[in-house]
Amino acid sequence: MSERPRTVDFGAPDAYGAHLFRVEIPASRNESVVIVEDYGYRGQQGGIPREEERVVLARPVWSAIADIARREFNDRLKAANVLTGRWHTGINLVDRLLGKELCVLAWAAETANGEQLPVICSKWAALRPEERWWLFSVTVAEAGLPEDRQRGWRRALFLALSDGEKPVSRKRRPRPVEQDLFKLPLFEDSE
Repeated sequence: MSERPRTVDFGAPDAYGAHLFRVEIPASRNESVVIVEDYGYRGQQGGIPREEERVVLARPVWSAIADIARREFNDRLKAANVLTGRWHTGINLVDRLLGKELCVLAWAAETANGEQLPVICSKWAALRPEERWWLFSVTVAEAGLPEDRQRGWRRALFLALSDGEKPVSRKRRPRPVEQDLFKLPLFEDSE
């Protein structure tokens, strides 16, 4: 029987210096939740920063997306025979790939209102992991820092997963009456 890999929280390697994500959930309900990408040992060489903040979420937004992320991640961790996790106050460690997926969800939700959040969560859940990884890569290349909230791919994630802004309702014009196709000049006998 194969041995389970040693992990903590949401599939994060137990080894020191691993590339992973940290979700910092403060005890106060008024403070924001911060998602940080920690490069581990790799971040100590070649001018790469040790870590980068990826997104800062208001607590109500985090509360709206936390459960869907937990369920999705735990289903995948169970399938991989890895211990599951739960969100708790303090620092939560998340596997590198799951952290990328969480950032995509957080970026899409960060400016959403209460009506848009369930739509964003369901559309995010419908994406395949590979699609989420790709979305993370293109977004982080252009707008991966907390101050980039309304730029480029980050804005596009919100629009794509929330169905965009609601169109302004306007009165529909009546449809024009169509002529009978068989009474057009094309089908008449030419004499």
